[in-house]
Amino acid sequence: MKVWTWVAGGLTLAAVGAVAGFGIAAHEELSQITHTPPYQLQSAPEAMVPVTPSPLDDASLTTTLATLAENPDLGVFHGHVTSIGSGATVFDRASEEALRPASVTKVLTASAALLSLGAQDRITTEVVRGADPAAVTIKAAGDVWLDAEAMDALAEQIGHADAVYIDTSVWDGMAEMLPGWNPLDIDGGYVAPMQPAMLSGGRLDGETTGDVPRSHTPALDVAQALADRVGAQTVGVGPAEGEVVAAVESPTLVERLELMMKHSDNVYAEAIGREVALARGTTDAPGATLSVLEERGFNTAGVVLRDNSGLSTEDRIAPKLLDAILADAATKPELRPIFSTLPVAAGDGTLEDRYGDLPGRGWVRAKTGTLDGTASLAGTVTSVNGNIYTFALICNDADVLDARRAMDEFTSALRQF
Repeated sequence: MKVWTWVAGGLTLAAVGAVAGFGIAAHEELSQITHTPPYQLQSAPEAMVPVTPSPLDDASLTTTLATLAENPDLGVFHGHVTSIGSGATVFDRASEEALRPASVTKVLTASAALLSLGAQDRITTEVVRGADPAAVTIKAAGDVWLDAEAMDALAEQIGHADAVYIDTSVWDGMAEMLPGWNPLDIDGGYVAPMQPAMLSGGRLDGETTGDVPRSHTPALDVAQALADRVGAQTVGVGPAEGEVVAAVESPTLVERLELMMKHSDNVYAEAIGREVALARGTTDAPGATLSVLEERGFNTAGVVLRDNSGLSTEDRIAPKLLDAILADAATKPELRPIFSTLPVAAGDGTLEDRYGDLPGRGWVRAKTGTLDGTASLAGTVTSVNGNIYTFALICNDADVLDARRAMDEFTSALRQF
């Protein structure tokens, strides 16, 4: 997600920890959902905690949402809202028509990964030693979350080496830069050439978070980092053949998804998409994502995916598909971990500096999306009456800041019902 430099961030707040902590129990058929209290914010009003949800006033809610949807700040606006307790659609504005989605695309990527890989999936990066005992080769496996601690662990297992090579063949057949990407976004910090081993998503100068400049040679940077630790003078690319002498594991998938979703990291999203593709025996990561969702029963008609992050200006997604995925996550266990990965309104991630004076603060959990002229929001909110809603909203041809505020007001209205 592109985060413009003139959007100021707030103080970092503690993250909400529990999986599926997105509301208050609303209906006996949802009894398997475990909810945590609302995100704690100093100036937030005391939350109402009903024992059971109040009856939903469909007509009043629909009227309220229809009125808010007429806000011209939303630009070309499509959206869909579902009441989880009843399963009813409480708002529908051209929701089957696909628009440019920006980073809410990551909802599709995260869902496909959970369904095909499982929440506890990890990536193992191995180092092998072949015929030359003084040389080692990193067998890149798709872990772009490598860090200094991982490099230290590998070096400790290896000892000394004169040369360090890296084998990136696991992603052969997958383009490093995808259609609709701007090469300037590498230095802008929004993406890196997609190579199957990186330090903190290819960030430079030891940075581990944020839209800071990314490397143009991220895999070689990993080899160099290991070489620095084992005393090697030679660094390069080569095949991984020989005996495994060292290995490290990535964080679990759900931990990686949280880093990707809360901060809308495009590199992490693309890497996860490629992990799904490899598990399905293909090099087409966007296609693999859609195939997994179709097998789950989701209608992907009209969807165009050029990437797994939403950075491509050629992507197109219908809000109804996004909302259907979130409603599925609210009622079935396989996708439920997705809720713990979503930013919290006025709390953390890309929603940290939004909803400041609105009822949705601390209660809305949603994935954001931002491109030039595009703003989107997809997530969940629990109302003061205990009703749980999922929603997906996409604005095209809009002023981004104005559209964000209008969507925040729209979703805050759900909090009132």
